[in-house]
Amino acid sequence: MEWYLDVLQNHYADFNGRARRKEYWMFTLFNVVIIVGIAIVTAVLGAVSETLGLLGVIAYVLYALVVLVPGLAVAVRRLHDTGKSGWFLLAGLVPVIGGLIVLYFMIIEGDHGPNEYGPNPKSSDPIGLSASPIGT
Repeated sequence: MEWYLDVLQNHYADFNGRARRKEYWMFTLFNVVIIVGIAIVTAVLGAVSETLGLLGVIAYVLYALVVLVPGLAVAVRRLHDTGKSGWFLLAGLVPVIGGLIVLYFMIIEGDHGPNEYGPNPKSSDPIGLSASPIGT
């Protein structure tokens, strides 16, 4: 949860620098959990009343709008960690293969040492969490 909150509070629209895999994937995980939670609540409320179901849909749309910019920012910084430009995220618009290519770059380990986008984020933990011995 700390990684998710760090992106929202400290890197909301920060498209500069690098994001390690753990930061990107923890942000993504919590987004999925929250969206599934909103979907379940919306389904239950929609079964009770159409008006309450509409409120759930509105809550989902508002949440999606709030996390749109930080989601793009952390994805761009993740691509920077692998030495790719943030514009490479547009490859995801190519049907099927584009999404797989972007997914590949989100999964692979970042560049060791500094690159053109900044120092290695693993060398200094931005929120004080120690790196796991297995890696991130």
